[in-house]
Amino acid sequence: MKVRTLAVLCTVLSAVGVSMLAQQPADPAQPLRIFIRAGEKTHGAGGNGLHDYPAFLGGWSTILKDRGAVVDGALHFPSDEELANTDVFINYKGDGGTCSPAERRTLEAFLKRGGGIVSLHDGMCSDDAEWFATIAGGAKQHGERNSSSGVIKVAFHDRDHAITRGIPDFEIDDEAFYGLRTTPELHVLATAPIPSSGEVVPQIWTAERTLAGGRPHRSFVYMLGHRIENFANPHVETLLLRAIAWTGQRPVDLFTHAPAPPPRGGGRRGGGAGRAGGAS
Repeated sequence: MKVRTLAVLCTVLSAVGVSMLAQQPADPAQPLRIFIRAGEKTHGAGGNGLHDYPAFLGGWSTILKDRGAVVDGALHFPSDEELANTDVFINYKGDGGTCSPAERRTLEAFLKRGGGIVSLHDGMCSDDAEWFATIAGGAKQHGERNSSSGVIKVAFHDRDHAITRGIPDFEIDDEAFYGLRTTPELHVLATAPIPSSGEVVPQIWTAERTLAGGRPHRSFVYMLGHRIENFANPHVETLLLRAIAWTGQRPVDLFTHAPAPPPRGGGRRGGGAGRAGGAS
């Protein structure tokens, strides 16, 4: 009986320790810690580049590490422990807004301590879009017809936001979504006409809110990203690098400097310290 009681006590103390750790705010003097949640590739195997989540995980882990971030990632929803060591959660997976009750609790605890979330393409599609919209500012419902592919004409509405400043309107062969559930916190950065109908729908936005009992958190959504090669578009890359820093409540130009060369001898440079202070 004593052994069983001790085991239960250790389990409770461990859970409390993780919970306390998850409540610690990010230290702006330290490198930004990022977790990339990807999924198995869909839309056919091979090199067609559609919904190639693993390729994004590998490529963008390198891009962000080379700019001084600490990056972790996996093809599974992060655990409490993984998010306890994360400042920005990047969600790029089919139906990425579909979460089990336990995953919802993990995500909401992360956001309550001020963690930020970046949702890409159908990372904001959910079986409960009304709920995920409260996390991301907007979401699309799984199972509904709500996408259209073709040349997407991205037009910026807020050109003064730190994320979008100086980036011109652009066109890209991609997939746009419509039929969104939204919340009042959604702040439109850019829209695009849907190729199949001409309806103008937000495709890029931010949201800031505070969950009950928590700290303010930031969300960013880029609803394009159907093709992996489109993330190499210089306008898209700049948007995402700025958005990740902004969502982590850091200066938006944190990652837009050129990556430093590796030190002599062939070793890799470790994560450099991020700059202190809030985002612009």
